[in-house]
Amino acid sequence: MDSSLPGHGRAAEQIGGTVDLLNLLSFGPEGWGKPLLDGLWLTMRLAVATLPFGLALGLGLALLIEGRNRWLAGASTIFATTFRALPELLTLFIIYYGGGALIQAASQALFGVSYGEVSGFLAGMIALGIVFASFASEIFVAALRAIPQGQHEAAASLGLSRSRSFISIIAPQLWRLSLPGLGNLWFVLLKDTSLVSIISLADLMRQTQLAVANTKEPLFFYAITCLVYLAVSMLSSSFVSFLEGRSNRGFNGGRA
Repeated sequence: MDSSLPGHGRAAEQIGGTVDLLNLLSFGPEGWGKPLLDGLWLTMRLAVATLPFGLALGLGLALLIEGRNRWLAGASTIFATTFRALPELLTLFIIYYGGGALIQAASQALFGVSYGEVSGFLAGMIALGIVFASFASEIFVAALRAIPQGQHEAAASLGLSRSRSFISIIAPQLWRLSLPGLGNLWFVLLKDTSLVSIISLADLMRQTQLAVANTKEPLFFYAITCLVYLAVSMLSSSFVSFLEGRSNRGFNGGRA
């Protein structure tokens, strides 16, 4: 076959260009496969570490909002409303720079020397966890209010303590009612992890930006990152659907 023909020449150029782009994803010294994989690993660790913190804080806020102490309920409502209103990036800056300033001020007061800073990972986890908790608290509050009052009265009539009735009776129903909304918040959390690239944390987005700056191939690398996020979201969606099916067993429309 004569490769000098115009059509064959263009095909060869296209194939060569594709090979060159794929080489950029290799795990060799000239490829960006390993940095991107490391960035994905950090992104997933950050999201997974933030989730329990955000869930616990969100549940705590919801219980205080629904509690009997009006002062604590008001303070919790203000806290949750404030961080729901603030942009996530601003919250990240407040925790990262404000936390570092507090640590340095405390070290200066205690030891006479100003040192210490907040790590990017910890700042990201706290900031994203606070934002997650602020929205999760609303989901938990709605779920708590959806549980019939008779459930609480039945637990009291059985002589169960408030903590025991919450663990045995309220919490399983709370989990079932909250799970769809919390699943949506998990997807938001996955996307928000990309914000930590602003503070130079080497997550997936940060590594993608470095790859683009070094290779001048923005469309290729951003497309790859898009596919990675989509794949993670699809796997997460399947897992959330599985959890919803498990929690809805025995209810109308539930899946075994």
